[in-house]
Amino acid sequence: MSAELVSYMGVAIEAALEAGRAILEVYGTEFTADVKPDRSPLTEADRRAHATIVEILRKTGLPVLSEEGHELPASERQSWASYWLVDPLDGTKEFVKRNGEFTVNIALMERDAKPAGPLGAAKPIAGVLYVPVKDVLYFAWEGGGAYRQQDAATHNAAQAYERAALSDRLPLPIQRSAFTIVASRSHPSPETEAYIRKMEERHGAVALTSMGSALKICLVAEGVADAYPRYAPTMEWDTAAGHAIVNEAGRQLIDITTGSPMRYNKASLVNNWFIVQHAEA
Repeated sequence: MSAELVSYMGVAIEAALEAGRAILEVYGTEFTADVKPDRSPLTEADRRAHATIVEILRKTGLPVLSEEGHELPASERQSWASYWLVDPLDGTKEFVKRNGEFTVNIALMERDAKPAGPLGAAKPIAGVLYVPVKDVLYFAWEGGGAYRQQDAATHNAAQAYERAALSDRLPLPIQRSAFTIVASRSHPSPETEAYIRKMEERHGAVALTSMGSALKICLVAEGVADAYPRYAPTMEWDTAAGHAIVNEAGRQLIDITTGSPMRYNKASLVNNWFIVQHAEA
C-alpha cells in the first residue's frame, strides 16, 4: 500500500469527524426539512456537512462527487483516475426521526481494470463511515484492514496506522446461534422474503435484525449479521464507503444483476440491487 493512500485516509477521517460535529450542531436544534425533487428530505445538517467535507478534501487535489453537489456528466466523471464519493448525511430520514441511525460516508474511488462504460468505471479502495451520535468510526483501506473505533472524536491520531492501532479490527469475534439477515418484516418485499426462505432452507433457523442508513452494511462487516440483501433503490454514495469496509473485513458486496462486485461511476448513479454477505453465504 502507498504512503499516499494512508495519507488520504487521514484526510478522509478528519473530514468525517468534522462533518459529524457540524451535523450534531443542527441535531440539537429545532431544525426543519426541505423536500428534494426525488422526495427525500434535506436539512441544514446535510448542507453544512457537505461544505465541511468538500473544504477538507480539497487539500488532496482530487475531485469530489457528493450527493449534495452538482450533477456532472458521465463523460467527465469517468475520465477521473481517482475521486472522492461522498454522502454527507446518509439517513436523513433517520436524522429527522432523531433515532441516531445516520452516518457520514466518504469513499476513495479508483478506476478499475475494466473498460469504462454505462455499467461503471471505478471501485472503492478506502472508506470512512462515521456515526456522529454514537461517536463510532468505521474505516478501511485496501490492504490495510477494516476497523471500528469507539469514542473516535477524542482520539487525535496523526495517521491511519495509529488510529487503527487504537481500534477493533473487523470482523469482531461474535458468536451467534442463527444465520442473521439485516432485513425488516415490517416492510418486506417479495424478493427479500424469497431470500429469507432460501437462507432458511440452507441454514435452518434465520434471525432478523435491522438498522438505519449504511450501518446495515457495517453489521455484516462487524459479524453481527451474515447477510444484507437490498432489493430496493440506493445510490452509489450510499454504499461505496461501506463496500470498502466489507471488502477489508473479508465480506463482499455483490451486484445481483451481474453476479460480480458492485462497480461505480456508472452512467446512472443508481445502484442495482445487491447483497452484502460472506463469500460462502
